[in-house]
Amino acid sequence: MSRPRPAFGRRLLELWALDPSLVHLNHGTVGAPPKRVLQAQQAIRDEIERDPARFLLRELADIGDGLPRASRPRLRAAAERVAEFVGAQGADLVFTDNATTAANAVLRSLKLERGDEIVITDLAYGAIGNATRFVAEAAGAVVRMVTVPYPFTPESVVESIVSALTPRTRLLVVDHITSESALLLPLREIAARARERRVAVLVDGAHAPGAIALDLEALGVDWYCANLHKWAWAPRSCGFLWARKERQKDLHPPVISWGLGKGYTHEFDWVGTRDPSPWLAAPAALDLLREIGWDEVRRYTHALAWEGARLLASAWGTSFETPESMIATMATIPLPERLGSTPLDALRLRGALADDDQIEVQLHAWRGRLWTRVSAQIYNERADMERLAEAVAARAAVTNEA
Repeated sequence: MSRPRPAFGRRLLELWALDPSLVHLNHGTVGAPPKRVLQAQQAIRDEIERDPARFLLRELADIGDGLPRASRPRLRAAAERVAEFVGAQGADLVFTDNATTAANAVLRSLKLERGDEIVITDLAYGAIGNATRFVAEAAGAVVRMVTVPYPFTPESVVESIVSALTPRTRLLVVDHITSESALLLPLREIAARARERRVAVLVDGAHAPGAIALDLEALGVDWYCANLHKWAWAPRSCGFLWARKERQKDLHPPVISWGLGKGYTHEFDWVGTRDPSPWLAAPAALDLLREIGWDEVRRYTHALAWEGARLLASAWGTSFETPESMIATMATIPLPERLGSTPLDALRLRGALADDDQIEVQLHAWRGRLWTRVSAQIYNERADMERLAEAVAARAAVTNEA
């Protein structure tokens, strides 16, 4: 007998600390951990404060001092739980503050030479693009920017990226789910084509864990950077870095500390005194996700993002042309052209929607017009999309008359 489908929608806001007077269509930006996960995090903090030296110096991590420990280091135990969730081995996964920190670790560990090339797309997250350019400039390497054609299709994404790879390309930096454009890319095929050309692949998977099922070991990539504080419901800031075993030897955290020379996990697990509670609370978030029903969560959020995108485009008289296969839990829709085209226009409209209409949603300027990215979480429902549609339509005086 199948389990009844959970009653998702605004009634589930009671599980979150979010202001119920707001329409929160922006889960993808900085996440929002459920109250139960925050309580688990606070319990960890309370435990730390009862004996901080014991917890942080003797129980949290193996710092490579050679002393025997009565139990598995807490960070390693948490890493194993997260690794199981994303299709990996715990020994290959380390915690970082966020995906950007993880990507910096990889980029700044590379041994590039003058004239080497790094390929990245124009859909990449801005901070990752900055880190890529910084590392390339320091080494005298070249960053080749791929312009992905619009409207998007899986085939055009693959071909535009692969055609940019040359014999000088040492690294491809690619998203799994793009940030502003909210596209689920055909990563396995992209990685396979890059591997044929002996190009290493670094993945920005900031939006993937919790939004889609992952099997990192089967993707064929070299490094995978991700966040758990977005769609996997962990507290902020909670990210991770996964590295293929042969890529771990020369991989170092951006902060060099006591673990230097003692191995991959030793280096990343202890870089100084900091709050480990977001990482240690990540298993509690995964437990809640499974308890509610992760398959049902994924089906609901995907369906709402897909339905909401078409609803919004229809209400605004614009066009939503992204295929459903490239949608996970978010969708990006063009706004009416009369609302502006610049980053300043986007900031003003985003602020107005938040202040005047109590709608929190991501807005940005791209290729000469404004776009909005809607996130679909289980506390959202169709009425939230309708409220956004009406608020924007009123500002743009949009009609759908033939």
